[in-house]
Amino acid sequence: MAGEWNHCTLGEVCDFRAGVVFKPALQGKTSGDYPFIKVSDMNLPANAVRIQTSNNWVSVDDLPILKAKLLPPGTVVFAKIGEALRQNRLREVVRETLIDNNMMGALPNPDRVDPKFLYYAMSQYDFSEIAQGTALPYITVSSLSALSLDLPTEEEEQRAIAKILTSLDDKIELNRRMNETLESIAKAIFKSWFIDFDPVRAKVAGEPPESICRRLGLTPALLALFPNRLVDSELGDIPEGWSTGNIADHCYLNAQSWVEKTLPAEVHYVDLANVKNGIISQAQKFLSLDAPSRARRVLRAGDTIVGTVRPRNRSFALVGIYSPQLTGSTGFAVLTPRREQLRELVYLLATTEENISRMSHLADGAAYPAVHPDVVTAGPCVVPPPVVIDAFHKVVCMMLDLQEANRVNDTVIATIRDALLPKLLSGNLRVSLEGVS
Repeated sequence: MAGEWNHCTLGEVCDFRAGVVFKPALQGKTSGDYPFIKVSDMNLPANAVRIQTSNNWVSVDDLPILKAKLLPPGTVVFAKIGEALRQNRLREVVRETLIDNNMMGALPNPDRVDPKFLYYAMSQYDFSEIAQGTALPYITVSSLSALSLDLPTEEEEQRAIAKILTSLDDKIELNRRMNETLESIAKAIFKSWFIDFDPVRAKVAGEPPESICRRLGLTPALLALFPNRLVDSELGDIPEGWSTGNIADHCYLNAQSWVEKTLPAEVHYVDLANVKNGIISQAQKFLSLDAPSRARRVLRAGDTIVGTVRPRNRSFALVGIYSPQLTGSTGFAVLTPRREQLRELVYLLATTEENISRMSHLADGAAYPAVHPDVVTAGPCVVPPPVVIDAFHKVVCMMLDLQEANRVNDTVIATIRDALLPKLLSGNLRVSLEGVS
């Protein structure tokens, strides 16, 4: 049976430790012994709940220079200053980690609180309510320590509550990893077929068909679609019978836009800030009269959207088949495939590192670097025969559709978690302690 709950303060169950100044000379390492987390690192997809990666790493030898203490696993980290603190983003540390001086860590006292329970309990706070300062809001250790907390007296009940919530977050994390794998497979096939021309090169080299199929994961029917010669072109060697062109050969650019009178009564608006590395994180809902003036691009399932402002920010995504009617910012170039089977090819062509780098190089404006939408579709590419494109579509389409299905599933799981969380953490919904270890 579940036990009693006590009322206490946050300061009674954990200690707080501020981050340290990250010396510029030590920044920029992509590997090392410990991750060094900045506020922006909490936005990385792998860090949605737990800090698992970082844009910066440090070595053991860097610790004396930084005069820093490592945060142990189980620490809850969050922004302590600036507008970022109002977003109430919390992350759990799963390995020894350093944080910068714009962040703070809550170190749980294991004799009083289960670390995972503390993470979910702290997610209920609104840090803006205790923030001081106006132009530059900040929170202090004293204000954090005074926050009230209802806590089960039995450690087993704390763990049982945390286990329920963690299992839901684990499922979201599993879907994220699956989506990363699906994306990498789709990109690998795209590169093999349309960039490196591996099937053709293998034929040219005289490799036996059985060996080619086994090595490249092709069926004999798929292998037969590729010629056995490469010919010279303006892009270098390409398969015989293929031509060269640009991305515009495969899609329409900004095919449909709203005007003020045709906006839907309710606008599901996607801005550049809501899109990153193939993921539309959310759509903002507006009544048509309140929608931003940039809410003009009509987005349909199968469209590829690519941000034309600061291309290096990688604001691109494929509009999924389960998406509602979306409206995009005029800061997007919207690429509509000329036929359904071109969906995957258009998306992968437009979002290659080469195309993103090309756009970034051509972007004009120091404070607001941007490119014209037609620069996005001007990227050079090969134009394969329709039969090869159709085969690629059949191989890859389910991978991208499963990614979208996983994201929809994540939304459902997150809704369930968010509904359960306040009930479990208030004691209004009690849990069985059977099987808790």
